[in-house]
Amino acid sequence: MVKKILLKKKSLILIAITIFSLILSACAATPVNTPAPTETPIPATHTPEPQPIVLTDALGKIITLPSPANRVISLAPSNTEILYAVGADSQVVGRDAFSDFPAEAQALTDIGGGFGALNTEAIISLDADLVLAADLTPPEQIQAIEDLGLTVFALPNPNDFNTLYDNLRTVAALTGHETEASQLIETLEKRVSIVQGTISKTETRPLVFYELDASDVNAPYTAGPGTFIDFLIKTAGGNNLGSSMDSPWVQISVEELIIQDPEIIILGDYTWGGITPEDVAGRSGWDVINAVKNAKVYTFDDNLVSRPGPRLVEGLETMARLIHPELFE
Repeated sequence: MVKKILLKKKSLILIAITIFSLILSACAATPVNTPAPTETPIPATHTPEPQPIVLTDALGKIITLPSPANRVISLAPSNTEILYAVGADSQVVGRDAFSDFPAEAQALTDIGGGFGALNTEAIISLDADLVLAADLTPPEQIQAIEDLGLTVFALPNPNDFNTLYDNLRTVAALTGHETEASQLIETLEKRVSIVQGTISKTETRPLVFYELDASDVNAPYTAGPGTFIDFLIKTAGGNNLGSSMDSPWVQISVEELIIQDPEIIILGDYTWGGITPEDVAGRSGWDVINAVKNAKVYTFDDNLVSRPGPRLVEGLETMARLIHPELFE
């Protein structure tokens, strides 16, 4: 009897243990409802709207562009050179008849201009959002383009390097190339500084006659006060014979030229008329001039000073070597 009772108790204990084990297993298998991790929302990036470009041009007009121009027509060779120099070459779609530098510019659509008429049909077909003129662009041409509903911006004609740098910054702002322009200006400033530092080593200032046009050899044209050529000759370590004249572009008689007796003659008209030192030496009465006697008559690329673009600095470097070769040997 006792044995049966013990067996019964053992069975009950085994059953209890089995039930308890099942309960524990069930608890372990039941997933815990932990809350999902909260994700920090990433703020959406917002591209700011482009700000309009508002600048005053050389004619005193306030010009507004909603954004940098994508299609530009140049009305002056200097403007074309500036556009290419600041990195806006892919945005230039048309150019005036005289824009031939850099060479790639010659492939652009020629819209005329200069001393000739504008090709308004070509201008309209180019669908430009900016026409870049100069303050020397004939007013009637600017008006004709504005009458077509196009935006025209005129750049000033610089008579020093600071104005040149300002023009580079302006064109860069109009076309969206501020970084490239800043780098270019920094390079140009260093080049100018090197020339100025070299010229500062001498106090010698030879008298220089810059010949613009000698169609009349008895009264050639030269550059007077206030011109970039006048500024350049002085910066390059010379004295401009034309500085004493009463207008920017003036004729001087051969008699006065002989009296002034320049030590150096620079032939800007070599570029346009092919005038050479030999031509000058053969002119009647010119053989008594100091520059002719000492063979200091030099040809010069007038584009470097007549086109107010980045190559003005090259003009300074070239002229300084002509006026003071002893400093640049």
